[in-house]
Amino acid sequence: MPHWQIALFIMTGYLVTALIIGILAGKGRDHGSLDEFAVAGGKLGLIVMWFLMGGAIFSAFAFLGLPGWAYERGAPAYYIVIYSAFAILPWYIVGPKVRKIGQKYTIYTVSEFLKIRFQSKALAVIVGLITFLACIQYLATQLTGMAHIFNMMTEGRMPFWLGVLVSYGIVVIYVATGGLRAAAWSDVFQGFLMIVISWVVGLAIVFQLHGSVGEMFNGIIQEQPAFLQIGKEGSHMGAIPFTTTILVSVIGFLMWPHLFSKSYASTPNTIKKTVLVYPLFALFLVPLILVGFAAKGVVDQQNLESADQIFPFLITTVMNLPGWIYGLVGAGALAAAMSSADAITHSASLETTDGIVRNIWTNLSDRTVLLIMRIGVFVIGALAYLITIFGGQGLVALLIGAYGAIVQFAPAIYSALYWKRATVSGVIAGLIVGTVFNFYFQLVATSTPFEIHAGILGLMANIVITIVISYMTKPQNHKEVDDYINAA
Repeated sequence: MPHWQIALFIMTGYLVTALIIGILAGKGRDHGSLDEFAVAGGKLGLIVMWFLMGGAIFSAFAFLGLPGWAYERGAPAYYIVIYSAFAILPWYIVGPKVRKIGQKYTIYTVSEFLKIRFQSKALAVIVGLITFLACIQYLATQLTGMAHIFNMMTEGRMPFWLGVLVSYGIVVIYVATGGLRAAAWSDVFQGFLMIVISWVVGLAIVFQLHGSVGEMFNGIIQEQPAFLQIGKEGSHMGAIPFTTTILVSVIGFLMWPHLFSKSYASTPNTIKKTVLVYPLFALFLVPLILVGFAAKGVVDQQNLESADQIFPFLITTVMNLPGWIYGLVGAGALAAAMSSADAITHSASLETTDGIVRNIWTNLSDRTVLLIMRIGVFVIGALAYLITIFGGQGLVALLIGAYGAIVQFAPAIYSALYWKRATVSGVIAGLIVGTVFNFYFQLVATSTPFEIHAGILGLMANIVITIVISYMTKPQNHKEVDDYINAA
């Protein structure tokens, strides 16, 4: 049997298994409950939370974009390990506070979190809209990865549009039917699979091509020493863009609405434990960086449509590996993409419904809201699919671009928790200005001052505007603010 047929068989088996796990996860629970769909009843344990949170790192970017960046740019690829290890740590303090406030006010989303603190429906609508745009961009990252995997592992026989439709269609089905619990238990299965595959296959590639990790690095140093440097002459990324890329990722990581949903779905004690063990996921990214390094000097980039294809290209074209390895790598990469796509799709539906729909039509019953959230999963999925098919950006550009938008929530969220003088006018003005700055430098301008990340430029403007306007406007009622903050 040809290798591509074996790969297709294994990947299909994986997709069927993921679908079954996702659907069964929601069975036997209060299937028609808004609380169950949104936050799994607030009772997820440590292991499930760890894998659910880990899915935020192990995405299509990890299996495709990260090796691609390592192959194309060298040492700057380490940014993902740096931010993955440290970004979660502030949540040890912030997460339990968010959970207690959420429990007191029955909150499921960032939109509602900020709406209650600042007593503003307009703020909730803006947050819902920005979340929608950022999540669509993030989802396009995962869907692009799914398409690349199917296309390359079947040696071009599975067209781009069909690979996305099949794999993401399964995600949409189990998220719409089972909510957060379905995403969580699917991520346990997917997380275990991709961790094992990344280490086993990643190291196998390095050893087969170079003999050892040490020999690989020695070869790179002799041929192109600047490849393993940052900010030096001849290196592929300057110190400022590298540092601000890490900064926007570290700050933005805590602002993703699905992190809030996961915190609402657990207990303060479990959140703290998850934060402490979460950085272990960063270790599982190391072999994927090594894959990109191993391809340097072995693969001619002219043979690739995109650097994102380097991992599957090594497997299918360069390496002498059996067909079942094709399938395992394909399944692992699909697992990585789907474990992020399910959480993001679920969160985007919650935020859009809670932030936009419920603040325009205010008298909706919980049953109607739940129906809208389920329908929203399909609508968001369709939009992300269309953008993926007709868009053209690489995985890293899509990912970092999404972070640039979502990081703009930071001044509002930290003000809600720690700065009583913040006003709704200041927060809204800062959020709008920061978002406009970010998208201008992402989509319109050809460069940024000093190569600073667009999201950081937006965040700087956001902070200044939030502070200035807050001091220029009337403060919120002290009792309302105290009641909110003291809930934590």
